[in-house]
Amino acid sequence: MTPTMPRTVRAVDTAQLLDLAQEAAMHSFSQRLPVDWLREHLAAEATHYLFPTLVQRLTHRPKTPLQWRCQQLLTVSTGEQIWGLLDVLPDTFDKIPETLDTASKKDIVSRIERAVTVREWAERMAVDTAPEHMPRKGEVSSDVASEKTMTESDSAPIFRS
Repeated sequence: MTPTMPRTVRAVDTAQLLDLAQEAAMHSFSQRLPVDWLREHLAAEATHYLFPTLVQRLTHRPKTPLQWRCQQLLTVSTGEQIWGLLDVLPDTFDKIPETLDTASKKDIVSRIERAVTVREWAERMAVDTAPEHMPRKGEVSSDVASEKTMTESDSAPIFRS
């Protein structure tokens, strides 16, 4: 049975986010940033946010576990908040404590919608070590030949306290 994707936002610190990115790399998930790039560019003492957006199944890679594709709001060393994507295992996401109230979650989703992408930030900062392929907002990686489970009713943020 497919786990139900939560309609919530979770907060993580930089160390937790690096662990999540490492787990995504270990599983060769499609949407992730290189751990070394994150380590170099994230603000060390920042809080970052994950917002599950869709269920990701890689039918062309049947041994790859189901993932939740999360929009992420990252705080970088310049103090800016930027938008990216990260595929996370459902069990891993469920272990992240629920710490935000409904108003905070709505505010974070609004900031996600307005944030510049990792690519745009890296280009603007002329960062030499930018990852090879960083998705633009709304772009799905070309190597994803997968079933995505998201209905119109899933697209509107619904938060549970």
